[in-house]
Amino acid sequence: MSIPNIPMEKHLVHMMRNRAGGYGTREVFRYRAPGTEEYSSYNWLELVSTTDRVAKALLSLGFGPGSNLGIFSDNKPQWTISDLGILSIRAAVVPFFATTSKQQLKYIVDETRMELLFAGNREQLEKAKWLFSNSASLRKVVYFKDDLSADEDARCISWKDFLKLGESEANRERLEQILQSAEPDDLATIIYTSGTTGEPKGVMLGMDNFFSCFQNHDERLVVTEQDVSLCFLPLSHIFERGWTYYMIYKGAVNVFLDNPKMVIEELSKAKPSLMCTVPRFFEKTYEEIRKEEARWAPGKRKIFDWAIFAGHEYSAYLKNNCRPPFGVRFRRGIANVLVLKKLRSIFGGNIRFMPCAGAAIRPELLRFFHAAGLFVNYGYGSTEATATVSCFKDDVYEFESCGTVMPGTEVKISDQGEILISGATVFKGYYNKPGETAKVLKDGWYCSGDKGKFSEEGNLIMLDRINDIFKTSGGKYVSPQKIELLLGDDPFIEQIVVLGDNRKFISALIVPSFNSLRVLFPLVGKACPDEKSLIADATILEFYRKRLEEIQEELIPYERVVKFTLLHEPFSIENDALTSTLKIKRKVISASYTDRIDAMYL
Repeated sequence: MSIPNIPMEKHLVHMMRNRAGGYGTREVFRYRAPGTEEYSSYNWLELVSTTDRVAKALLSLGFGPGSNLGIFSDNKPQWTISDLGILSIRAAVVPFFATTSKQQLKYIVDETRMELLFAGNREQLEKAKWLFSNSASLRKVVYFKDDLSADEDARCISWKDFLKLGESEANRERLEQILQSAEPDDLATIIYTSGTTGEPKGVMLGMDNFFSCFQNHDERLVVTEQDVSLCFLPLSHIFERGWTYYMIYKGAVNVFLDNPKMVIEELSKAKPSLMCTVPRFFEKTYEEIRKEEARWAPGKRKIFDWAIFAGHEYSAYLKNNCRPPFGVRFRRGIANVLVLKKLRSIFGGNIRFMPCAGAAIRPELLRFFHAAGLFVNYGYGSTEATATVSCFKDDVYEFESCGTVMPGTEVKISDQGEILISGATVFKGYYNKPGETAKVLKDGWYCSGDKGKFSEEGNLIMLDRINDIFKTSGGKYVSPQKIELLLGDDPFIEQIVVLGDNRKFISALIVPSFNSLRVLFPLVGKACPDEKSLIADATILEFYRKRLEEIQEELIPYERVVKFTLLHEPFSIENDALTSTLKIKRKVISASYTDRIDAMYL
């Protein structure tokens, strides 16, 4: 099935309606209803109908162009339907990460003068209700789960009852007039940055930013209406949100997963051909694969390692757009039957490519998954540039880079080594923060705050966050990301944060891989039943000391971690140590672990 000739589009809702005109009852969204194993779905006509009901319900409650309305929920079809409904009345969508704290909610609600918030589960509903008496603007909450109770608070309304408000055709004419008056540069969304440094800032993106992003994607990526994408990264982030819009633009099916921790289990059921990912996903998956391999007999491990080597041989030709010689193809064919096909089945067996961004990734990880026959399309981007700035081409790429700059985008490196970005995807400014906007938008260029360079082949390499690079008290500049990537590759290190700003030497907070430790030290594991006891054991501490010495031989002396502290609790989104895309919040971690950090310098 193909869509009809589409006129020039300037609004995401126009785009959705145009696609629905061609696709009709074809599936567009897929999701698993609570407590069931079977998928349910929305078709295109149902998507348009429900979106219109959301828009008319909002109009009936007094909202319209210029309103700032929020969504606070895990991924589900209602998230995107509410998103499109808000956009239908030319209001701006303000998304929240699913575990946002009350104080973070209040900050954003107050700054945007938000009056209505869509909430997902019980915890999100309770936080939203708290805002009624702790914010000046919020007056209405719509909760997605109809089986929740809002204790008869008239300010709260269920999704089912909310949609009933939009069944009347009373606001149909007004809705159509609003959509007809839409402008290409209408404000679509205010996305608050993760806040790795300083207070959160609301990135303003317009309809034109998204359509420019689609055009750039079309020139670089091959996506068709036959594709199925698994939506598991938070829709509150530009990466998954922009990709979801792009799936609608291309007529593909989007499968919503509300619990990202279940992604591996869901892959075998959803069998997607596409999926946005972050480096941490591949780190965890690789660790689990290697742990499983460690349990095998030597002969089986030898076959596995040989198959990966054959995959590496084959991939080395592909990344340079060269046809592999017959011998390489033959060995890879055998490796595929014995091992590689089974590896790909972990991802559902249908993956064509996986866009990956959000943080640095070790080139060795990229090589491993490419050797397995999984095209991880690694790239670089930012919320302020509507996500993607660069990514791999499908024929020529360097594993040590973030790919080449996207069509329609310009990148240059400043004299200070900062990545500067220009193009139609660059944002309009920070909401209500003209001073902050002026700091980063200069002469048509967005100053990213990232340090980078171009390789000889013209690929963009992101080196570190400029604000993360620190200077020791001895005057030496150190890139923590470089050290973290090196040490984080060790199978006994789950997470690591490198420190040393204005200190006499480098230190680190390390979260061990406890499963690996218990396999290597079974007797110690029995004597130390919990993680807190394990990290205090002298044998374990000496093991890590020697291990760090061996790994760091290639580093310059002043870059080496001299002292370290083991932690029993991992860094997570829940304890505010990681952003929604699993980036380290260095300032938060430094403040949270001040005592333990200071103790390393006594």
